[in-house]
Amino acid sequence: MTATQDQHAQGSSLQHYPVPLFGMIMGFAGLTLATHGAEAAFQTHLGASTAIYYVTFALFLLVGGIYLLKAIRYPAAVAAEWKHPVRLAFFPAISISLLLLATATLSRDKQLALWLWGGGAALQFVLTIAVISNWIGTRSFQHGHLNPAWFIPAVGNVIVPIAGAQLGYADISWYFMSVGLIFWIVLLTLVINRLVFHDPMPARLQPSLVILIAPPAVAFVAWMKLNGGQIDAFAQILINAAYFFVFLVLVQLPRIIRLNFAISFWALSFPFAAATIASFQFAAAAGSMVHKYIGLGLWCALVLIIVVLIYQTIKAALAGEICVPE
Repeated sequence: MTATQDQHAQGSSLQHYPVPLFGMIMGFAGLTLATHGAEAAFQTHLGASTAIYYVTFALFLLVGGIYLLKAIRYPAAVAAEWKHPVRLAFFPAISISLLLLATATLSRDKQLALWLWGGGAALQFVLTIAVISNWIGTRSFQHGHLNPAWFIPAVGNVIVPIAGAQLGYADISWYFMSVGLIFWIVLLTLVINRLVFHDPMPARLQPSLVILIAPPAVAFVAWMKLNGGQIDAFAQILINAAYFFVFLVLVQLPRIIRLNFAISFWALSFPFAAATIASFQFAAAAGSMVHKYIGLGLWCALVLIIVVLIYQTIKAALAGEICVPE
């Protein structure tokens, strides 16, 4: 390959650098928080969560920096992703990554956590309005465009209160919690209708089924922060809804893992992390050994999922199968 051809190939790769890669940051941030929960639950402080935290931060800077470069050099390519009926829903993964990093940073540097949370919350507010306005605007979406990835904007809203309540921003946190819960219910109805009464989702989107776990699991964690750590009836509803979707996904998982790898497979990671964190939090609040070991089981599954995803991502990257046009 000549130098000119090599530069063209690199430019082409950057042009097709996909926004769903931020799902990887969500997965690593979720692993950071889940590992911290496991360390607290079993009183083992080996520094694993701290190591994963720094890896996550470095990955965010790398992935975010490359996507920013893409936005500068190829704004038309970013605009095309924004207009894409599926990839549109992945843009809030950027703000979610900031919010998860803020949550993981709280115990390390409160001032940095505040800046991350403020930036993430502001971006989440803008992206939620922009994405939903796009959904209900003049564009024509088909039933086939709807998939569980559409939950991502809703999930981002219920993540805001997790750090927001601890930073003292209760009113703002309640706003985001309210928006997130309302749109979770709306989108859950739409997605179940699409899954039951319409054609099966394309293979590349099948892993997004796992996202069904995330909204109730994250909402449980947020509700506990807003409710002073007290387990009430609504908290019970949320965590048990998350467990139901875990069981539902486990039934579908053997079919999903036989599919060819795609970046969308990173959707497997964060929802399991959210369910893990919720389990450890319930265990701590209720003194429940059952939930403590449920959390441990989910954490082990999460670690296995992350390891496999890292291997498959590196393998796909070496084969030049990631930053390519669809």
